[in-house]
Amino acid sequence: MTVRVRFAPSPTGPLHIGGIRTAIYNYLFARKHGGTFILRVEDTDQNRYVEGAESYVIEALQWLGLVPDEGPEHGGDFGPYRQSERKALYGQYAQQLVDSGWAYYAFDTGEALTELRREAEAEKQKFIYNHSTRMALVNSLSLSKEEVEERLQSGNPYVIRFKMPAESLVMEDIVRGEITVNTALLDDKILMKGDGMPTYHLANIVDDHLMEITHVIRGEEWLPSMPLHILLYRAFDWQAPQFAHLPLILKPVGKGKLSKRDGDKLGFPVFPLLWVDPETGQVSAGYREDGYFPDAVVNMLSMLGWNEGNDRELYRVDELIEAFSLQRVSKSGAKFDPVKTRWFNCEYLRQKPTAELVDAFATLLAEKSVPAASTEYLTTVVESLRERATFVADFWEQGSFYFEAPQAYDPKAAKKWKAHTPDIMSELCGILETAPDFSPAPLSDTVKAWIGEKGVGFGQVMQPLRLSLVGASKGPDIFDIASMLGREETISRIQHAIESLSA
Repeated sequence: MTVRVRFAPSPTGPLHIGGIRTAIYNYLFARKHGGTFILRVEDTDQNRYVEGAESYVIEALQWLGLVPDEGPEHGGDFGPYRQSERKALYGQYAQQLVDSGWAYYAFDTGEALTELRREAEAEKQKFIYNHSTRMALVNSLSLSKEEVEERLQSGNPYVIRFKMPAESLVMEDIVRGEITVNTALLDDKILMKGDGMPTYHLANIVDDHLMEITHVIRGEEWLPSMPLHILLYRAFDWQAPQFAHLPLILKPVGKGKLSKRDGDKLGFPVFPLLWVDPETGQVSAGYREDGYFPDAVVNMLSMLGWNEGNDRELYRVDELIEAFSLQRVSKSGAKFDPVKTRWFNCEYLRQKPTAELVDAFATLLAEKSVPAASTEYLTTVVESLRERATFVADFWEQGSFYFEAPQAYDPKAAKKWKAHTPDIMSELCGILETAPDFSPAPLSDTVKAWIGEKGVGFGQVMQPLRLSLVGASKGPDIFDIASMLGREETISRIQHAIESLSA
């Protein structure tokens, strides 16, 4: 069997990281088994369609390296890959179910069904359109053949409903094992809507069959639909794929599904890319724009609900492909940890080739209109800061002093600038002016020898020196910084600090 899996989002808004994880698991499974990873856009619900959502999905998958083998942008032998372009297919299959007795026409009006639900609620019951009520309603099962034909000929509005049998249905899920459902408690789901568009259930099954999908790997929220889907395969006399329902990604507190509101409240993204709502203009943060590496995001999300059976957490994508197994996916929800997410990015930054970080940092500096520096200079900056950084942007936040002199001084650090400090700093400028070697180690020896001869405390020199060069009490070894800046710039910054802090 050739493995064929699909990621099938609906273009109703930005793609949640829960959806991204589903795409990751499908991708890993396909690559593990030498199979095909398909992107199918399920846009049958035109009322909820959001402009730009489909292109957002495609761009997000591309950024993460989850490139489909088949899809709207990639073609394939099983297209079209948008359900709205497959509309003509579904009617014949719905009619096939009606003709075989597995579905029926329902002419009930929305108002009539609403009234039945109200009546049931008044009696503290729930109205269900199924085997227990269908014969008392207006449909092709309760009406005579002549009445049905007359209604169809006159254009009477109708939907097509699935005729749910009443039985004990035993199903097998790769993640959850054997599941038994009493279908007598389920309703007769609508398969074709009044506007002639299929519902998710019919389109999903027909497309999975026609696209020869072998494994359906999707979120836990679709588990209640599994009985209907299994029975639809039976009704069509088709071989059903294997199902695997993934656990939810939970809020950081561990209860409830992770939502955009959680991200807004705690300050972390829940979408892969920045999203601007086309109607409200509201901006939602994205992992890409927040500076996360795509491979770090893939690694982090892959661990939310799966592990290899050990304590290992860091995997390259090729290692994930090799190790991944649906049998190792957890049944229980996985708690999202924003701190852990930053840890993943930090670990990836430390492991990245220096040249890659230098290129990314050079791009960031160009965006900030910072004058270009040599690759050698940028490499030294990156190497001096990478152990303290989580994002490439941290190289600027923590090392802007490498590129521009301080325009202001940290008030807390400036408190250590005393009345005698200007005299000490002026004398230090003279020492620096005549230092024979301005590389870090010799410069350190020269300055420390002078401090010893002068008989002042190291803190009276080193702290004001750092403040002068950096503008705050931060940064790598001060002699590394001075050597990077060079003799002229180092002395210039000390003199500027004397003028600014002694006023």
